[in-house]
Amino acid sequence: MKLGLLLLAALPIATYAQDSISVNSTNEYPNTFSSGSANIQKFDNKARKFNDWSISIGGGPAVMAFADLTSFYDKKVNWGWNAYASVDKQITHTFGLSLQYQMGKTNQQGKLPNNPAAGVADAWTEYQQVSLLGDINLSNLLRRVDNYSHYRWALHGYIGAGFMGYKTELIDNDASRWSTNPPRIPIMIDQKLGIESFFMQAGVGLKYNVSKLIDIEARMMYINSFDEEFDGGGEGRALENPNGDRINYNLINDSYSDAMMTFNLGLSFKLGKHQTHLAWHDPLQEVYYRANLLENTTNELVVCEKGDNDNDGVCDDWDRELNTPAGARVDGAGVALDMDLDGVIDLYDKCVTVPGSPNNNGCPTN
Repeated sequence: MKLGLLLLAALPIATYAQDSISVNSTNEYPNTFSSGSANIQKFDNKARKFNDWSISIGGGPAVMAFADLTSFYDKKVNWGWNAYASVDKQITHTFGLSLQYQMGKTNQQGKLPNNPAAGVADAWTEYQQVSLLGDINLSNLLRRVDNYSHYRWALHGYIGAGFMGYKTELIDNDASRWSTNPPRIPIMIDQKLGIESFFMQAGVGLKYNVSKLIDIEARMMYINSFDEEFDGGGEGRALENPNGDRINYNLINDSYSDAMMTFNLGLSFKLGKHQTHLAWHDPLQEVYYRANLLENTTNELVVCEKGDNDNDGVCDDWDRELNTPAGARVDGAGVALDMDLDGVIDLYDKCVTVPGSPNNNGCPTN
């Protein structure tokens, strides 16, 4: 019963809620999607005002920062390297997406607390990653609308996820080393690229708009592997072998997820024929700038710019008869009136309402 009453109440609203000026076809304007405005054009490639594709490359140092084995040991930094390439699509002036490929290598060290014979272990990790990265233009979000200065610097925030494959190796002075007598091999991991190697990353970047074709960016990223093996410490936290915790480098600290950081300097090559890339456009700034121009522009209405040389009261700008005789009545176009249409203007017509001969001052001849 309640549902029926609700449908009856909603039916008139649904019937009369349509735009009164809408048309049936979405290819015609205005329509129900154009808010009643007739100044609408179809959005296609010809209607685009900005470039929105780019290709980016970059690279720099990489460190294993949060793990059992890290790149920071004994007041020294064991630098690694990384490089990336991406295809970037700007969706709006504040948000874009990047399909990114990244590769690199980290170097790390660590020492087992319960096995002095192992000494300081050296480990490395080589990795390859494929990820989808979201790009938030923080400068476009936080920029003041009354700031009319040239827009050349932009702060970006990144967050994304993907899959990676990696290889690790760890060598120490005890059980994890190359030896034939007794037979020993280093701790090694070979993680293939797949869904089980999911990772996430986030970071910030500062971009500078060099030209309409090139941007330069300094970028810092935090990459969480969600794996305890990523630092080279081996598989798991409890080893079922005679050595036990003697070679379990994953017990150095309580970390269950190894993470690294990268510091990159990169270039973005903006693609397209337009002068501006969408990432460097601030629509609010443009709107307020144009409104400010209108508010501060003096509107001078110039009447009769060319004057009225025949003094008939109609400006020469739209006067169709520039030599009207003085004293003649004229119409809105500045043409002398001829009420009876006999070819004699009323100024000289002695019989204004009766057609006549020009030779008889506009009067009929007897």
